[in-house]
Amino acid sequence: MALRIDLTFDTRDAESLAAFWKPALGYEDEPPPAPFRTRDEWVASFGEDPADEGGGAWLHDPDGVGPRLVLLDVPEPKVAKNRLHIDVRVGKGPEAWARIRAKADELVAAGGSVPATFDGHHVVMADPEGNEFCVAA
Repeated sequence: MALRIDLTFDTRDAESLAAFWKPALGYEDEPPPAPFRTRDEWVASFGEDPADEGGGAWLHDPDGVGPRLVLLDVPEPKVAKNRLHIDVRVGKGPEAWARIRAKADELVAAGGSVPATFDGHHVVMADPEGNEFCVAA
């Protein structure tokens, strides 16, 4: 049996990064686990000093297909290239390159950037905190 996975990003500002990734992937905020009414209530249940805790955001695919995305605030900045990245797939077929370019343009408008373009194949992008990902068919 295959195991489910979460993709977790260390971030400087989980809430603002979540605002980028939700529309990028079509994800939504994940509700806290029962019996908790809020994520803050759930986090408080761990009994850690609130001064030691950073923010966080938990996102999920509303269709239940994609992995959960967890964004956790950490004190240190990103210092190197990602060793793992997300590929945002827009679908193969006719007009795939046009869909790739349209999605890349949408993500630039949302705060992303384009370090490299491989015409006709994929666009290398970075989210607002510099985490690399690709938009491809």
